[in-house]
Amino acid sequence: MGDGTVLVIGGAEDKIRDRLILARFVQLAGGPDATIAVISSASAFGSAAGERYRAVFSELGATTVRPLHATTRAQANDETFARAVRDATGIFLTGGNQLRLSSTIGGTILAEAVLERFREGAAVAGTSAGASAMSTHMIAFGASGGTPKHRMAALAAGLGVLPGVIVDQHFQQRNRLGRLLSVIANNPSLLGLGVDEDTAGIVGPDGIMEVVGRGSITIVDGSAAETDAWDVHGHRPLMISGVVLHALPAGYRFDLRRRHRVAAPALKTLKGGAAASS
Repeated sequence: MGDGTVLVIGGAEDKIRDRLILARFVQLAGGPDATIAVISSASAFGSAAGERYRAVFSELGATTVRPLHATTRAQANDETFARAVRDATGIFLTGGNQLRLSSTIGGTILAEAVLERFREGAAVAGTSAGASAMSTHMIAFGASGGTPKHRMAALAAGLGVLPGVIVDQHFQQRNRLGRLLSVIANNPSLLGLGVDEDTAGIVGPDGIMEVVGRGSITIVDGSAAETDAWDVHGHRPLMISGVVLHALPAGYRFDLRRRHRVAAPALKTLKGGAAASS
């Protein structure tokens, strides 16, 4: 992992009321001194998505916010786009279609500039599709349901900001436990992170992830599991046994490198913005 901080957001984060997650991102990017680049390449709403976040981040105190809507690989390889992130202290990837995001900017100088800034200490955040694209391997698309099945999800290359994990978003809301289990059955070296809506995992340079927001992050560790995934055909259910599962709400922390929960929870004031006494 680099020297920056990564935020993986499950989508549908609060943009109107407390804006807890987005406020944390602005704070990590430098607050009033922040220079934030918003990359909206995944969004079907075009530059309007970037403008929406520009307004929110400005209201939260960021002085400089630059929306970037690269829609072709030629644009993502344009020095103008890359230059716009090279001095950014915060980089935010919007939601949308993660395959559109990876196929547009993957392997371009814009993607290289994002990684370079992250390694130099910038905060990099992604919501929904943007969260999926943070990892080296990402779920491009797949089926919902609680039962893991063969061919339930297709993988594609992500941006590699957060290696060693695979992120699924809108997790509880879209019933995606089955597909995350199926991915881990086939890729037990990866740690699965299922992030609920209006929930984020904030990963520091030490590899410790803190959970914030209103939902939970479901962590699937298949490093010691057994499976028959290699012998299943079609779209039949597969067996996976011995998975270690963690469901962590706001305030809890997890060591992504050592794959265990950090015993002392973070401040409970982070739980949905509520005070510890509530």
